[in-house]
Amino acid sequence: MQSSGRPHDDPAGDVVRWAAFSCLLVPVVLVVYGTSFGGAAVATLGLFVVTAACLVLLRYSERTAARIRAEERLPSAHRRRHSRGGPAGRRGCRTSDSASPHD
Repeated sequence: MQSSGRPHDDPAGDVVRWAAFSCLLVPVVLVVYGTSFGGAAVATLGLFVVTAACLVLLRYSERTAARIRAEERLPSAHRRRHSRGGPAGRRGCRTSDSASPHD
């Protein structure tokens, strides 16, 4: 068991492990409380589908976050290319040296 002070290595994996445990526990509880085996099997299948979809979405989210962090670490020259500094970035603004049609 991990200590509470240590960060998790795979938080999405922890969520999926708990969900898988629930997928196994729910049919047992349903059968104990009188649901048919067929009904419990359908519920289990549905839970497994939802768990698999959540796993896919969690992994996609992790990859996207990692890609965004990697893009943020690019050198500043890349960011400068998209900056709007300087005179070209001030389109439409009048400065004291520009002649207006009303002058």
